Amino acid sequence: MTHNHEHEDGECMVGGSASIIGTPMPNLSMPAYIGNEVKTISLEDYKGKWYVLFFYPADFTFVCPTELEELADMYDQFKAIDCEILSVSTDTAYAHKAWKDVSPAIKKVNYPMLSDATHVLSTYCNVLIEEEGMALRGTFIVDPDGVVKSMEVNDNSIGRSAKELMRKIKAAQFVRKHGDQVCPASWEEGDDTLTPGMDLVGKI
Repeated sequence: MTHNHEHEDGECMVGGSASIIGTPMPNLSMPAYIGNEVKTISLEDYKGKWYVLFFYPADFTFVCPTELEELADMYDQFKAIDCEILSVSTDTAYAHKAWKDVSPAIKKVNYPMLSDATHVLSTYCNVLIEEEGMALRGTFIVDPDGVVKSMEVNDNSIGRSAKELMRKIKAAQFVRKHGDQVCPASWEEGDDTLTPGMDLVGKI
């Protein structure tokens, strides 16, 4: 199913998602399942570090556990670059617990599993499928200032790559540290970068 909409102001939403690049994430608080208990987590708590909001449609589904397991397998690598992973669905935090109790893949998850049962965060991020009450596969990289630096939204039949997510975070971190440089296609840590300027025009 394709979800193409248009705001009343004429801004086109392709794939269900208008761009929020460069805008701050709202300081929302919501329930989360973490450390074998339900806690309230505020996005404000993550100011000063990088974090990823990793939306998925629903617990107890098929593609979702493969994505969350891959993130779990790489979680220590994300933490090593000072980046937190926050998975999000519109299920309750107690549903997250029930899923973790029975799924071998989800048992590996040690990062917070947020509950957006009120749909506030998924609506803000423009990933809510209103008629289904669940989210598209949206991934948002947020910088230490709380500003969105990257977003990716997939149809729910298309899984994502944790390795590619790691690459994009490292690129965003590099550009934040080296503001005069940009990362070209498929940039990997250690690769050459580009310094924008008129001398490059027509030479690439």
